[in-house]
Amino acid sequence: MRYQHRTAKGASVADGDLLHTKQVEQEYGINAGTLRFWRSTDQGPASFTLGPRGRVVYRRSEIERWLAEQEQATRRGGGDAA
Repeated sequence: MRYQHRTAKGASVADGDLLHTKQVEQEYGINAGTLRFWRSTDQGPASFTLGPRGRVVYRRSEIERWLAEQEQATRRGGGDAA
């Protein structure tokens, strides 16, 4: 997604910060159908709709936060005894 968006508080969203479902699939390997299912069941990384057509977008930072959370919750091995 290549555009500059201003939030309600006037902060600018950097280029590449917002990703469409297909971009998430391409960059992170999460199937678009899985993302749609997670969205419909209130699971997965946070997303929102943008514009009059209601296009679903994800913040890159939210995807990476969610992935790190999943890794921490399910990590096994690696020699770190808890």
